[in-house]
Amino acid sequence: MKPQHGKNRDSSPRSYKEALKGLQIELVKLQRHLIKNNLQILILFEGRDTAGKDGVIKRITQHLSPRDTRVVALGKPSERDKQLWYFQRYAAQLPSKKEMVLLNRSWYNRAGVELVMGYCSKAEYESFMRSVLPFEHLLVESGTQILKYYLDISKEEQRDRLKDRRSNPLKMWKTSPVDRAAQRKWNEYSEARDVMLDRTHNEVTPWYIVKANNKKAARLNVIRHIMSSVECPDKDEHKATPESEFVFTYSKEALKSGAIEP
Repeated sequence: MKPQHGKNRDSSPRSYKEALKGLQIELVKLQRHLIKNNLQILILFEGRDTAGKDGVIKRITQHLSPRDTRVVALGKPSERDKQLWYFQRYAAQLPSKKEMVLLNRSWYNRAGVELVMGYCSKAEYESFMRSVLPFEHLLVESGTQILKYYLDISKEEQRDRLKDRRSNPLKMWKTSPVDRAAQRKWNEYSEARDVMLDRTHNEVTPWYIVKANNKKAARLNVIRHIMSSVECPDKDEHKATPESEFVFTYSKEALKSGAIEP
């Protein structure tokens, strides 16, 4: 049975386009504020394969200045990369002042894909888990605002999206061995996600869960949440209010209640 997609206040195509345009105007205001005040923002996007990270990032960056906005999606580490301090590849991509950087998968790849697929050792994983929060807190203390989003979809929704990806010639480039293992290793990914969220959620760099079965609602509400999280005197406070059923702060209760997909 195909999962129900939550309805939101912008469910019609026309309403969605109008809402997206309005929010993208708000993002332009945010970028002006960021540049004027020498701010730097780092936004991390995690989630299962097909969760919609590409689509969310595209709508955020669509009308922003490419000189002051970067999308980073690092590929498979080279042999040299494997000899470096784990965070070194990512440190090179951090935002400078006046810049916004969006990570399409981040250092948390070690706590998800790398762990589940056996691409890292248990010792490497534990070293990462001990180091990641001190690393993030150092960045925050140095002036970087960090937002961490986990895009959450159901097993049935992922199955349908994977099927579409394999049959759509415009999306076939996205398929990979990791992609093909997504459904088979669903439970392993759930377990890794739960541990990652529980051990790395904190007051300084909290995790925000995005219910992403409804792609359009996810896109709009991530933008709303970004706007609500960043101080910007020119923003429209009404537009910068996310719907709590689509974006909410991680909690153990959300895992236990099923608000986060099992």
